[in-house]
Amino acid sequence: MNILIIGGTGIISTYVVRKCLDMGMDVTVMNRGTNNASLPKDVRIIEGDINNEKEAASLLKGRYFDSVMQFVAFTQDHVKRDVRLFKDKTDQYIFISSASAYHKPVEDYPITEDTSLHNPYWDYSQNKIACEDYLNSVQDLNITIVRPSHTYNNKMIMAVMTRWQFDYAHIKRLIDGKPIIIPGDGTSLWTITHALDFANSFAYLIGNKKAYNDVFHITGNKVYTWEQLTQIMAKALGVKANIVHIPSDVIIKHMPEMEGPLLGDKAWSALFDNTKIKSISKEYTSNVGYEDVVDEVIHYYKTHEEVQKISEDYEALYDKLIALYQH
Repeated sequence: MNILIIGGTGIISTYVVRKCLDMGMDVTVMNRGTNNASLPKDVRIIEGDINNEKEAASLLKGRYFDSVMQFVAFTQDHVKRDVRLFKDKTDQYIFISSASAYHKPVEDYPITEDTSLHNPYWDYSQNKIACEDYLNSVQDLNITIVRPSHTYNNKMIMAVMTRWQFDYAHIKRLIDGKPIIIPGDGTSLWTITHALDFANSFAYLIGNKKAYNDVFHITGNKVYTWEQLTQIMAKALGVKANIVHIPSDVIIKHMPEMEGPLLGDKAWSALFDNTKIKSISKEYTSNVGYEDVVDEVIHYYKTHEEVQKISEDYEALYDKLIALYQH
């Protein structure tokens, strides 16, 4: 099977590339070439920017793929462009959406693929919903929509209160004995999925006519509270976690940027019914837990200075919130 993966070096797509190669697929990736040294040697590479439609069309001229997987589309304009580029170049277009698109507040458990999509709190999720809405209207291309939920690798810090790309602050706070905020009372349940487990199921959607014009979420069965995830990290660091519980609405009042990540996602319990993907995948797995990779996560951050970034203004807001709430 001849497939194209747009991206190929991200948290999820890295493992998908490896799984597809293991299954004997001919894998081509298309990206800007910034991280391709990490790709397996058997991967073909189209180096170019998918966001430059004219350039992309030229690079794709004369090519045809059994399936195209899009890991880096985030707006409706992105998927409209993809339909223009690929409607005559593939039998199947797989769009990576997000389980954060499911209805917030959560209306019922477990969440299934039939759960309605509605997220008034987070523009990221709203854009994914808009992408799905458009793709569902496409008539001349077989579409498969996949909704991951907090899929991670061996380099990801699990923290509910961080600023994007400044996750290292969570480790630094633990090491320094500073308070760690957990929204609510710390008992909401959160599903996380290692990218290796995700890829095992995802691969069976590729080129599968049973998956055409349908939607699947892919999650593991590993469920934690945010307090448990914090304690796992603290134990691996050899420190004691100083946890402070603060209601989400109080957090958002003082840190408005957290409305999307909390009310739009992590403040709610996330429990999923995986019956649908299990009916398609021949090797659905949920083997890897955060406790299995946390030592590698810590090692990565300790040995790579370039990711040891702290947002001083975010940390100041964080500390100010704790002081105000405890006053």
